[in-house]
Amino acid sequence: MSGELVRFISDLQEGEALRFVEESLAKGVDPKQLLDEAKEGMNIVGRRFSEGTYFIPDLMFSGEILKSVVKILQPHLKKGKEAERKGKVIVGTVAGDIHDIGKDLVVFMLDVNGFEVLDLGIDVPVQKFVDAVKASGSRVVGLSGFLTLAFQSMKDTIDEIQKAGLRDKVKIMIGGGQVDEQVRKFTGADAYGKDAMEAVSLANGWIGG
Repeated sequence: MSGELVRFISDLQEGEALRFVEESLAKGVDPKQLLDEAKEGMNIVGRRFSEGTYFIPDLMFSGEILKSVVKILQPHLKKGKEAERKGKVIVGTVAGDIHDIGKDLVVFMLDVNGFEVLDLGIDVPVQKFVDAVKASGSRVVGLSGFLTLAFQSMKDTIDEIQKAGLRDKVKIMIGGGQVDEQVRKFTGADAYGKDAMEAVSLANGWIGG
């Protein structure tokens, strides 16, 4: 790894990052290597956010840069090996909550790590999660919520998945805001993640890396 793309993304240098990706592809650099560098750059952004060096707008901006990089890389990745998807993950911000920054980062990171992500969006009704599990056969569900009122919605969603007879077929992770072990116990989720990389790690553990 040259580290150039890692630096451009972690320093939020959008123009330089996109130009570097285009030029590298033209020189025949493996798109998978560029994707790995982009992921490492996002990891650094996540660490800086955790340490208080970066803030929510920086997180949002980094997500936009990543989205643009992935858009450039996708056709080249598919040209090589048809991207083998590890499995499906359903993700959505629960009913009553319209925050999408954390959710979008989780969706990005799951996607670039090889998962097929079904993003249900924000303020997602309980039944929509249940229907998505039935229709997709997904083995992993991610519930996002920033507000404390989202905790009850997470619990309601998991209860409904249980009532539909699907609970033993899926692993459920929750994340966002002040989610912690106590919230996990309250909702009945299998695990909680502090950030997007933990969500990827959980999905890998449940579906296979």
